[in-house]
Amino acid sequence: MAKFRRRTCIILALFILFIFSLMMGLKMLRPNTATFGAPFGLDLLPELHQRTIHLGKSFDFQKSDRINSETNTKNLKSVEITMKPSKASELNLDELPPLNNYLHVFYYSWYGNPQFDGKYIHWNHPVLEHWDPRIAKNYPQGRHNPPDDIGSSFYPELGSYSSRDPSVIETHMRQMRSASIGVLALSWYPPDVNDENGEPTDNLVPTILDKAHKYNLKVTFHIEPYSNRDDQNMYKNVKYIIDKYGNHPAFYRYKTKTGNALPMFYVYDSYITKPEKWANLLTTSGSWSIRNSPYDGLFIALLVEEKHKYDILQSGFDGIYTYFATNGFTYGSSHQNWASLKLFCDKYNLIFIPSVGPGYIDTSIRPWNTQNTRNRINGKYYEIALSAALQTHPSLISITSFNEWHEGTQIEKAVPKRTSNTVYLDYRPHKPGLYLELTRKWSEKYSKERATYALDHQLPVS
Repeated sequence: MAKFRRRTCIILALFILFIFSLMMGLKMLRPNTATFGAPFGLDLLPELHQRTIHLGKSFDFQKSDRINSETNTKNLKSVEITMKPSKASELNLDELPPLNNYLHVFYYSWYGNPQFDGKYIHWNHPVLEHWDPRIAKNYPQGRHNPPDDIGSSFYPELGSYSSRDPSVIETHMRQMRSASIGVLALSWYPPDVNDENGEPTDNLVPTILDKAHKYNLKVTFHIEPYSNRDDQNMYKNVKYIIDKYGNHPAFYRYKTKTGNALPMFYVYDSYITKPEKWANLLTTSGSWSIRNSPYDGLFIALLVEEKHKYDILQSGFDGIYTYFATNGFTYGSSHQNWASLKLFCDKYNLIFIPSVGPGYIDTSIRPWNTQNTRNRINGKYYEIALSAALQTHPSLISITSFNEWHEGTQIEKAVPKRTSNTVYLDYRPHKPGLYLELTRKWSEKYSKERATYALDHQLPVS
């Protein structure tokens, strides 16, 4: 009888452990109705892409345990598993799927390494300190130490690459092309300007345009919130982009219902600037108006909170996008709100561009932000987002992101890797190209569905 009781207790304990593990796993797939709960909220939003906090105290991550909310990283033997990328020549252009110019992907060219840049850039991202000192003291400080310790929870197939490496740019274009993505939205700062963790990258644009053109891809611009961005310097920067890059065959233009082929500009953190300032640039009566000029374009605002809808209207923007890959984090990024946002955009003749992503995990640079992690669930999270986007019959869909490794939203190929202190997440049991394959599948589905409802909608220039 005692032996039976012991066996029963063991079985019961194992069952409870299983239920607990299941609940923790489900927690990662936050429901649409999720709130922003403490300690993380909208206070962080103005800093999400600036990543500007420099930490004074040095910290050697190779001598510490890396914080990872999805995988235990402690007491691992020093084993490194890195897969070599396939050669660019192995994929024939004629064998690639048709392009979908209605599908855009956010692309970042801010990475660097000693071979091409003389130092690591962005892979050595600092750990951002929480704004509450009582919370901040519980987490490590300092910078990551590439190449084995990088500011990401995943590890790229290409390693800690440089965005200046022509072979890397070519591989990226080939991966996008293989995924049936037609347009990359390039993160952009004005010449000689950069985010505080990077270096200026405008001089990379000509190479990116050339490599994109080789694969028949188009390039549009994702204007970052550079210091003191306002109506006047935005006018000058839009003029600069169009004057310098507008004649390149890879420069993206979108054909409107009126037949005009206009450049498109995504404007990150647009809500920081007051509507009155934007109206100076984006309305016909504005003092710095680009409307009906050679520098006119389609300007897409980031919608975070619901109230931003009316600011966007007042500002004179041409559309909205939602950017964040975290369902439930903001009003705009919550799938359940996309249908009403699409109705709003239709009512006021705005372009609605929902942003979908494969998951989210930024604990390598924000270790205190575990509650906003979204587990990829072997691709299911991505497919749920894509399905929700398609249901709104959008004019365009944007993907967050191709290679924002810090926030774990990348669809670029990632590989298994272990070091003595870290085990990186990966796409197993699937191959490194899982998210490119899923993108291709849904791109084709979107293209077919869109043809049935967009006959009289705006069309991109081929």
